[in-house]
Amino acid sequence: MFRKAKEVIDECEARGLHIKDLVLEEELKSSQINKDDILYNLTEMFKVMEESAQGNLNHETKTAMGMIDGFAKKMNTYSKEGKSITGDFITEAMAMAFSTLEISAAMGEIVASPTAGSSGILPAILFSLKKREGFSDEKMVDAMLTAIGVGKIIGYYGSFAGAEGGCQAETGSGAAMGAAAACYLYDQSPEVCFHAASFAFLHVLGLVCDPIAGLVEYPCTFRNASGVVNAFISADMAMAGITSVVPFDEVCKAAGDVGVTLPESLRETGIGGIAGTETGRKIRERFFALGDNSAKQDQE
Repeated sequence: MFRKAKEVIDECEARGLHIKDLVLEEELKSSQINKDDILYNLTEMFKVMEESAQGNLNHETKTAMGMIDGFAKKMNTYSKEGKSITGDFITEAMAMAFSTLEISAAMGEIVASPTAGSSGILPAILFSLKKREGFSDEKMVDAMLTAIGVGKIIGYYGSFAGAEGGCQAETGSGAAMGAAAACYLYDQSPEVCFHAASFAFLHVLGLVCDPIAGLVEYPCTFRNASGVVNAFISADMAMAGITSVVPFDEVCKAAGDVGVTLPESLRETGIGGIAGTETGRKIRERFFALGDNSAKQDQE
């Protein structure tokens, strides 16, 4: 099992393979599932990603607190007006990230990639690029395998949980995985993929996890949308030939070290940061009041 990016790069160069090939080989060795079933399962996961990225682009899903309702539809509409600063491709991809987070908040079906709190990033990256470039489903599955390979290395050095490493552990990981997947789709080398992943991760080093009322909604949805943009600019920098002075393995270790130094109030407890603002505390009180009222009704 490869645990370091350098080992993956060296093995790929020696054997003329890519990250996705090593991930598939490892899965075949460690599981009781054959290749066809593995690829089938990934294809089904990608279908769920597509559905979540598109599901709320043209309608709203109502959530308990209404903090993020309708963001996907609004951003999607805006992307078609030709007025955006970043262009219709970026704004539509952001809408896709919003869509998945809205569906997740309403208890719909998503793919945690790598977590529910970062589940909007990879689907938006993959589906927006597929839509623009016409990539095949087979190519998308290979991109997913590439993202998985990057995720395995991140997991070796740290955690994906906001409760352990802050939002950098969730959306930072998602953006790094997505940046590498995007580079793969444009036929870049494993080394370029890891440079892109390094950029995406270091851009959010130290990002705290401060969900209002402990709900994976606000500010989580914005950090998914910005995570998509982060991944795209990181991929572009790497494909332009810009390299990370600090190798991906060291970036991951640094992220893990930073994560454990974050105070408890900024690690998914819903206490500090945005959650600790006056407005954040009021929303939390209203949310818990809903639970209390529901419990009373059940008792009656």
